Amino acid sequence: MLNIRFKEKTNAWPGFVDLFSNLVIILIFLLIVFVFLWTTTNVFNKDASDNKIAALERIQKFQAEQIVKITADKDETEQQLLTAKNIMENQEEQISAQQMEQQNMSNAYEQQIAELTTMLAQANTAKDEMTRMEAERHELQDKMSEQIVESNHHISELNERVSELQSALDKAEASSRQRDVEYVEMSQKLNKALADKVAELSALSEYQSEFYKQIKLALGNRTTVKQDGDRFIVSSDILFPSGSYKVSLDGQNQLRLLANVIKDFENKIPTNIDWIIRVDGHTDNKPVMSGTVGYKNNMQLSLLRATAVVNELVKNGVSKRRLVPSGFGELHPVALGKDADSLQKNRRIELQLTNK
Repeated sequence: MLNIRFKEKTNAWPGFVDLFSNLVIILIFLLIVFVFLWTTTNVFNKDASDNKIAALERIQKFQAEQIVKITADKDETEQQLLTAKNIMENQEEQISAQQMEQQNMSNAYEQQIAELTTMLAQANTAKDEMTRMEAERHELQDKMSEQIVESNHHISELNERVSELQSALDKAEASSRQRDVEYVEMSQKLNKALADKVAELSALSEYQSEFYKQIKLALGNRTTVKQDGDRFIVSSDILFPSGSYKVSLDGQNQLRLLANVIKDFENKIPTNIDWIIRVDGHTDNKPVMSGTVGYKNNMQLSLLRATAVVNELVKNGVSKRRLVPSGFGELHPVALGKDADSLQKNRRIELQLTNK
């Protein structure tokens, strides 16, 4: 980088003028001394003549004129020196101004060089970026070419797949037409089966009302047993001790009466009606106590109680194939409260006469 340095010059003119002035003063002093000595010597020489005095006077006059001239020359010289000094000072100021201007120009030039260097670096960076982008463009073109080739391959495969699907669709349409024929036949068979089932249910419904009526007569006016729609509900508290699935003595008596009613209806219901009695066990939502032997939760307890009821009915002569036990735990409460009465209502055995 260009860097111009200017040295400051020392001004010698003031010292030169002072030296010249001192030399002139010394010369004048020496002339005065010389004249004084020469005059004194000739005055005290009694043998000197008037001509010598006259010559001395001429010499003194000449010396005086020379001194005046020298003084005038000295003044003129000093004036010239001062003028020259002013000129030199003006020139030095001009030189200083020129040096300052050159320094400014040098700084501006250096700044331009720095800017050009920065621009060159940016241009090189841009060039490198363009080179990289060009390489990426070529790479992208290569990838696109590969993708085009792969897409064409996929299109060919799709065309083949479409042809296969079209063939499969044609076969499916033919099969669908065949299934439509089969569907009509199956619909006819299903309608007949549904009609038979409705007739069976209608026949069973006649016996359901009679069944619940006979159970109600057999059990009497017990508050722990009641009918609810198409099912008969027996409180678990009358059949089992708290937390147990062994049928109590009172529960055995209740179930003996139910068994007698069920056995009578086994003989009354026609053999073409395929019926069963569902025995559903339900509990309250109180958790099973830790360490309880025989079951781990209410779901198991409800199933064990339903099974115990089935076994007791079978023991009293009911056909086992007509009884189906199931347990629901606390999942289907009939009362949503948390009081003792609501919990007692939820602990129950439900019996329902229904078809298989």
